[in-house]
Amino acid sequence: MATIKDNPPSEATADSDSLGDEGEAHAGQVAAGKTGTSTGNAAGKAGAATSATSSKAAASVTLRPRNETSVLIICGGLSHERDISISSGHRVGGFLEDAGWQVRYHDMDSELLQYLSDPATRPDIVWPLLHGANGEDGSIRDILEMEGLPYIGSRAKASRTAWSKPIAKNVVRKLAGLSTSHSVTLPESMFRELGVGKVIDLLVDSLGLPLFIKPTMGGSALGCTLVTDAKQLPQAMVSCFAYGEVALVELAISGTEVSVSVLDIDGEPLVLPPLEIVTPNGTYDYDARYTPGPTDFYVPARLPATVLKATQDAALAAHRTLSLRDLSRTDFIVDADGIPQFLESNVTPGMTDTSLLPQAAVAAGYDLSDLYSQLVESVLRQDRAQPHR
Repeated sequence: MATIKDNPPSEATADSDSLGDEGEAHAGQVAAGKTGTSTGNAAGKAGAATSATSSKAAASVTLRPRNETSVLIICGGLSHERDISISSGHRVGGFLEDAGWQVRYHDMDSELLQYLSDPATRPDIVWPLLHGANGEDGSIRDILEMEGLPYIGSRAKASRTAWSKPIAKNVVRKLAGLSTSHSVTLPESMFRELGVGKVIDLLVDSLGLPLFIKPTMGGSALGCTLVTDAKQLPQAMVSCFAYGEVALVELAISGTEVSVSVLDIDGEPLVLPPLEIVTPNGTYDYDARYTPGPTDFYVPARLPATVLKATQDAALAAHRTLSLRDLSRTDFIVDADGIPQFLESNVTPGMTDTSLLPQAAVAAGYDLSDLYSQLVESVLRQDRAQPHR
């Protein structure tokens, strides 16, 4: 069982909730509390925020019993995040099985299309939990739409927009008015053609230090490096280009790292309380994400109520502006002035036992079997099974 630390009364909450059985394998120490913001109230116990719309939807669409409804979870694939995808898929599947659904699993392989089209195996709904390319760049969603299968998650075009970090930053800045750190986007070829040393000198002179280097497309912090000295830049670029051909170079912002997850249940947004991330070395890298123990999580984040609300509003604005649906997770750095600085939005957030969305949901008082079931039923009610157009 993860150790739970109370937030100080002057911050967000004075009392704490146990994480329950779902929290037993969570990494680090999770400070859990009942949220007091308006969004937190809307996110009360499972179903509280959406009972009215759920009733209207249920009146027009009759769902089959859960034990007669097949949910296919697609996980695995060949990206660098294959293992995380498999873990996410089976974690979600286990909670859905506990809730009575027929759950099946399939890898991203040459047999998948036959499985999807064969009447004997064709699922009622698909939950794609592929991380990395093909899973988050919209490709698998295009396939599912061409197959005429309903699925959980954002549509292909929206996924492609969010998948490109520079494009997503520009969209939320221009259209939603969100703050995001100054950055440049440079392909590996630029360093090769202009000279590594000259480009690095220009980066430091123009942006300054510290810098954060990351691939423009990818997840799980693979290829990401915090650079505090210009001498670290060459190796940081090498690490970045090992996972992608184009680098996003951002001016690093000091502050509180937070993550906010949004779910759409029967047309109503459910914004979970901001989760604060504290790592031993100050960087939420791959090891910190998936190795239980060293990382501390606080739910809600140890920020003033007004800043918590502003961060939730920013996450919802990103979710809507990027045209995301069903579920997303948006990451921020809250700077010294209390302004959430947008980092990225994830259309397939991790769902492992150490992942942020499930931790925030459990700490907010949700039963994951119920919450995931609500999401499945919400999509089924929408009758999305139609050919791609």
